[in-house]
Amino acid sequence: MTQPLALVVYEKLLPGSQLVNRLQDLQYRVQTLPDPAQMAGTAAEAKPMLVFMDLEASGKDVCGAIKQLRQKQSTAHIPVVGFTMETQKELEEAARAAGITVVVTEAVLLNHLPQVLEQALQVE
Repeated sequence: MTQPLALVVYEKLLPGSQLVNRLQDLQYRVQTLPDPAQMAGTAAEAKPMLVFMDLEASGKDVCGAIKQLRQKQSTAHIPVVGFTMETQKELEEAARAAGITVVVTEAVLLNHLPQVLEQALQVE
């Protein structure tokens, strides 16, 4: 059986590489992207099961990338898990308005990844 694919968009090395390793431990194939602007196009081609996105990418339009993913019929259904170093209400609200599925802190993501995956992949 083919392993599910997760796209991981991150800038900060430590949480990003830890997330990649934990996903691989859970039998996911992982493709990383350094720039949120690449996410929608890559998602349309690669057809991931879900996307993880660092919401604190410096100088990058993360919310715009989420909106772009949601606007394409072929990618609108893909769950997006956003993560931040610590809770940031304004950033989280903007991400939710853009269409993000789940927002968590890096600590929650890394310590409770199976539960975050379960929440993000729930079919409504």
